[in-house]
Amino acid sequence: MFEKRQETEIEKKMTNDVFPDDHKYLTFLKKVFRHEFRKNWFRRISTDILENWEFRTNAEKWIMSAYIDNNISEEIQPVYYYYMDHFLKEWVQVERIWAEVIWVNDPILDAISIYITYTVLNQIWLSDTFEISINSTWIEKEKIKYSEELQSFYENKKHMLSEKSLWLLESNPMLLLSSEDEDEQIIANQAPSMIKFLKKDSKLHHEKFKEYLDILEIPYKEDHTLVYENDYSTNSIWEFKWNNWEKIWWGARYNKLATKLWNAKDIPATGFYTNSNVVIAMLKERNIKLKNKDEIDLFFVQLWDEAKAVVLPLSLEARRSGINTVVALWTPSMKEQMLKANRSNSKYVVLVWLMEARNGIFQVKDTVLGTQEEVKKEELIEYIIGKIGSEKLDFYVPTNDLITE
Repeated sequence: MFEKRQETEIEKKMTNDVFPDDHKYLTFLKKVFRHEFRKNWFRRISTDILENWEFRTNAEKWIMSAYIDNNISEEIQPVYYYYMDHFLKEWVQVERIWAEVIWVNDPILDAISIYITYTVLNQIWLSDTFEISINSTWIEKEKIKYSEELQSFYENKKHMLSEKSLWLLESNPMLLLSSEDEDEQIIANQAPSMIKFLKKDSKLHHEKFKEYLDILEIPYKEDHTLVYENDYSTNSIWEFKWNNWEKIWWGARYNKLATKLWNAKDIPATGFYTNSNVVIAMLKERNIKLKNKDEIDLFFVQLWDEAKAVVLPLSLEARRSGINTVVALWTPSMKEQMLKANRSNSKYVVLVWLMEARNGIFQVKDTVLGTQEEVKKEELIEYIIGKIGSEKLDFYVPTNDLITE
């Protein structure tokens, strides 16, 4: 007999089970995004997670790495990719939707990335629940100049900084602007804005970025405390927040990423990701529900082998006729089967005992009206269809998408 092994703390953190009630929201969200992506010429990509284990928290690295390794630059440019899968974030498994456009350094693509997210949130009834912030992270030389400016700004405020922030002040001062400490946030809001230090090309990129957002009628605010923690982002950066603090979407241009992945030269790229778990929480908080495509119309309750032999082919015929059907083919007690039938919220429950199996006349219970009547076996399918309506029958077959020439 095997003993149950105790999970380590890391293993517990890595577990992020998604049960059916949340999965239906996740599936819905992916469908909405896939539809919007297709309209904007994005195509799906999957990457080798084991090969990119060191990049486990950043799908943009996976995508760019695949682009470089497979010589995609020889194809028609730019390329539009989206990625839907789970990955690890600080040893926690999370679901995210990622998109990336590679090869073109044009702020209109940054604006379109925001437009896609903005459109999706409006489509799923979350139009007044979020705020969009934008900023510019410049190019390398400008970052160095701005970092020096920040170090000068914080020089006489060191006594107000935490130990971690004091370390950041020396190593990466820009990250001080994103501090979660309330007192340090107040200081960050008073810090000089990096927008004021933009040089000609960066300033033009940022102004064009805002111009396209205005054309697309997307509301936003400029936030100089918005920074990216990596060292390969350039120019545009943006985020969508819920309740003024919870990050839903995050996006940036990262033209320096390719060289960080050991490519010989920079490759322009822009992309964004969504925290699907937060969006699901938003939908639930607003009590936004989804149509239940798995509603059960017919539930067979049977007892004994002779009844099972009658119910099995009949249940298959019901499914082929478009009726969403469940049958308890195992042999628990009648009480247990009725309990399962009630929990399934099936509209109709068919009771088949030995006598019903032999004489071909079934007891059919209407769970909504609380009534019950006898129906002949050969008339059962048409009887149920007449009750639920032919327009509610389910004839979806994935293989119908197959074509031949």
